[in-house]
Amino acid sequence: MIRFNKLSKTFKRVKILEGIDLDIGLGERVALIGSNGAGKTTLIRCLLGEYTFDGEVVINGRNPRTERTEVLGQIGFVPQLPPPLKMPVAQLIDFSAALCKTEPARIHEVAIRLGLDLASILSRPFNKLSGGMKQKLLIAIALGRDAKVLVMDEPAANLDPQARKIFFDLLAERAEHVTMLISSHRINEVSSLVTRVVELDTGKVVLDDRVAAEVSLAGILLGRVVSRQHEPALAKALAQWNFKTLDSEGLEWEGQVAGPDRLRFLGTASRYAAVVSHVSLTEVSP
Repeated sequence: MIRFNKLSKTFKRVKILEGIDLDIGLGERVALIGSNGAGKTTLIRCLLGEYTFDGEVVINGRNPRTERTEVLGQIGFVPQLPPPLKMPVAQLIDFSAALCKTEPARIHEVAIRLGLDLASILSRPFNKLSGGMKQKLLIAIALGRDAKVLVMDEPAANLDPQARKIFFDLLAERAEHVTMLISSHRINEVSSLVTRVVELDTGKVVLDDRVAAEVSLAGILLGRVVSRQHEPALAKALAQWNFKTLDSEGLEWEGQVAGPDRLRFLGTASRYAAVVSHVSLTEVSP
């Protein structure tokens, strides 16, 4: 469904993405993780055809730069930062519905499920809404259509706890029918939803872990972490997982992780992406 082939992007001679190779199949649900500046948002903007780039990006056989209208017609997108639109909410909903050939009522339905009081804001300009209201409306526009691909950049950042829960419930309802790419710092939130974790660091893929369905609740995984340099905070975090260092410099660590804790452990490791050069988890027992 989505292919990145040797994707690279440079801004003012600074390489933001470097040779990204990823294939994401129909129905896969991918958590895109990494620290700020790792290249997550740039990758998404290349996917949406907003940037020129070196290499190749394909969505369902189409090029997002040369066939952008057709590509965007297949995608539901929730940006990290709301656009500065002055359009009234009612007009924005109608325009978005017409663009993706859906009924405005479907967008209204999702917005109301998220707790948005639409009746009171339909005449208000989008840019005058609160951050939470904007996010709920953008999610409603993305989910109120029959998109084959959902691309979300920190989609729950401005949501209150109740709306966040409803949002992930809405995603779970679509889990079997669409491809999802979710950029998020909160890996625990998406742990029950995703089937794959991809981590970026300084524009490169440093982890690509498929969350295998066959890893049982009783499964035990052998974890290995390699650090570029000794980092006391990382050492402390790994010690809390009962990992042991394999060398005197504290650069290589091994330990066991229970199957249900797989993504929580990867979330811990991702917080130290600046110093971690390798993370692996291998099932060793049923």
